[in-house]
Amino acid sequence: MTRLEYRVNELTVGQLAERSGVAVSALHFYESKGLITSRRTAGNQRRFSRDTLRRVAFIKVSQRVGIPLATIKEALETLPCERTPTAEDWERLSEMWRADLDERIEQLRKLRDSLDDCIGCGCLSIRKCALANPYDRLGDQGPGPRRLLVRHDPGEAADPAPVAVGTGGDAGPDCCDPCAPADR
Repeated sequence: MTRLEYRVNELTVGQLAERSGVAVSALHFYESKGLITSRRTAGNQRRFSRDTLRRVAFIKVSQRVGIPLATIKEALETLPCERTPTAEDWERLSEMWRADLDERIEQLRKLRDSLDDCIGCGCLSIRKCALANPYDRLGDQGPGPRRLLVRHDPGEAADPAPVAVGTGGDAGPDCCDPCAPADR
């Protein structure tokens, strides 16, 4: 890898790609979405300020933890364009995401703990399956896997306890198949 001298204040797209580990095409995409910016030389070549390396690193890490590009862009727009962001700038930005990251962590914990018994089984017939929804009883609560979703709206009720299947009464059939006809 080519080492950049400390006096180099601008990078070509190739240098930025090499130093950041991001493909040139991805850098062009980031630029088209307004995540990074460049200036054009007299020969119409892109030149990126050196601090773009930090922004690209931030984008990569943010994407790795599942933050959408639109959210990343909003965050980057709060950083100064006229100077290299300071530690305080980055701290303020990361604080904006703390609650969202905590929610994502909770979602991953819940997913991990809820799927221990049936992940990969494919049959969805385990009696304590978190995906079980006989007769689409949870459909009134909205779309998606209602028991596995962490609520984003603090005003929403907590997830209901998993419905036991095959216990008789109104629990429905011994099958957790969401496509099972209601008259079975």
